[in-house]
Amino acid sequence: MPVSYFSPLRMFGALLFAACVSGVAYGKDDGNDHSVTVEKNVQSYVINSDGSFVLDVELVSRINEERAIKSRAQYPLSYNRALETLEVVEAFTQKPDGRKVLAGPEQIKEQQEQVSSQAPMFQDSRVKVVIFPDVAVGDRLVLRYQRHRTTALFPQQFEDISIPEFNPMDMFSLTYDLPADMPLYSDTKGFKPSMPKAAPGRKVYRWDYVPAEKARIEQGAVSYVDYGQYLAVSTFANFKDFAKAYQARAGVEVTPAIAELAEKLTANLPTPRAKALALSDWVRENIRYVAVYVGAGGVVPHASQAVLDNRYGDCKDHVALLEALLKAVAIESSPALINLGNAYSLPTVPTLGLLNHVITYVPSLDLYMDSTDSSIAAGYLPIFILNKPVLLTASGERRQTPANQLSKVINDITFKVAGSGAADFTFVATVEGWAAESNRYVYKSMKPTDRDLLIQQILTAYGQTGSGKFKTSSLAGKVEKFKSTMTGRTDNLVNLPGPIGVPTLSSLAGGILQNVFAFAAEKERTQGFVCISSETEETSRFEFPKEVSILAVPKAVTLQKSDFDYSATYTKDGDAVVIKRRLKFTHPDAVCSPEEFAAMKPVIESMVNDLKSQIIVQTL
Repeated sequence: MPVSYFSPLRMFGALLFAACVSGVAYGKDDGNDHSVTVEKNVQSYVINSDGSFVLDVELVSRINEERAIKSRAQYPLSYNRALETLEVVEAFTQKPDGRKVLAGPEQIKEQQEQVSSQAPMFQDSRVKVVIFPDVAVGDRLVLRYQRHRTTALFPQQFEDISIPEFNPMDMFSLTYDLPADMPLYSDTKGFKPSMPKAAPGRKVYRWDYVPAEKARIEQGAVSYVDYGQYLAVSTFANFKDFAKAYQARAGVEVTPAIAELAEKLTANLPTPRAKALALSDWVRENIRYVAVYVGAGGVVPHASQAVLDNRYGDCKDHVALLEALLKAVAIESSPALINLGNAYSLPTVPTLGLLNHVITYVPSLDLYMDSTDSSIAAGYLPIFILNKPVLLTASGERRQTPANQLSKVINDITFKVAGSGAADFTFVATVEGWAAESNRYVYKSMKPTDRDLLIQQILTAYGQTGSGKFKTSSLAGKVEKFKSTMTGRTDNLVNLPGPIGVPTLSSLAGGILQNVFAFAAEKERTQGFVCISSETEETSRFEFPKEVSILAVPKAVTLQKSDFDYSATYTKDGDAVVIKRRLKFTHPDAVCSPEEFAAMKPVIESMVNDLKSQIIVQTL
């Protein structure tokens, strides 16, 4: 994902990619994982008029390769024991000669989900793990289980979404048996419909997966659901009805304690926007986020006062408390259902499978806030929920989050090269906009010794040895600019006496090189990919000793095409070379299409060539 900001954790990964595998091109590839073949996946729902249901599943998988044993021999089944029961009917390993090795009761373990293990409010989320015995290559793993949903997430309603696995699948069938007067709406790609015979007063819908080629998911691509095969079904006629059902049980109460807190936090703030941002930031900083997703953890938030008392909650609890705090100072807000992953489109029928997260929307300010992300200050959004469709549950409206937000990085680096080829360096990165708080948060989360060690790791990624120290601007507050400084020494920047090429580095991490090589991660694209607008400016200065002659510097480059504005200049200044680079990427959406990528390719390749350029030097 090409994003201009300096996060030492995320950008180090991009740095390694750029330094170690730049220029690697992936050809067309079968995206299926052939270590396992799913021979049968049959899911049969019997749905009642109140929305409760019984689901019977039969799953048969054949182990083709050794590496599949670890992932398949222990099969987890998550469920919510407050809403449903889950019974393993039968589980066994079937040998090629037909012999069955049964998984007994002692091999079916039940445990609390990790996300809820330290949060008593969420202790209903459970996992049954089926441990298949004596598994080897060539074996079949057979599992039959039944899930009985006794309490519907939405009364009198049912919804479901299914996506085929990225394994060869011989049979994938879904059947929905429901009352004759209960509607079922569908949106499907790659499934063949049929209507088997039904019992009196009932009707049955069936969809069978039509096997199709699956391409490898490309670097930075949008969700497979955005372009691939899926089946979505719902008894909701439209998204407005879906929103109404969520909102019916998402009401909040402004308690005296909540009102007092809201007044205290906003007492000296002049505008509704300032108050909204302050309240969101307080929730972000003081209410620990516990990742129980909408759907799996139910759709009814805990009481806002309980969330305040416990000081933790999942996304819908964050939204409920923030809504109560806002209401206490006369600011109305709405929950906004959204996808937390990389899906940028929704099926035509509403389901919780993709609307798996909820954030806050303030209509009077046209302001979206996500207090669950500790690293993003109010007023900005995490990049993975930019440009996403949302469903406002208070009004039933469908809207879109902003596609862009302020993102600017200024990098300045100086190398003072010694006669040995070693160099002292100072690298200053100034981040402005949404990533300022993100970087501040990352640094606050790291031990000082780990920060310094990171410099050594960055140098290693460039094939250099050395060390250094980190220094940052204040880690307190939420100022929209954040500065970090790396000072240190690399032992082998230039392999003198030469003649030798010196890489034209204009940053060490979080800069133009990392962003451009993220664009260049694929030679061709057939899938939409995430492309966030950003701006980066870089200056680097290489100061060489008197005994080193500068033989040649690269030519200046200016490129303005396909949403890119890129320039690079190389100037001799006595015994020094000064490099200035600028990259501004401006795209109206957060997703670029394969066709747009094809138009970008010449610019990307030209930028890559420039970033690989060298200063030629030699000892006199």
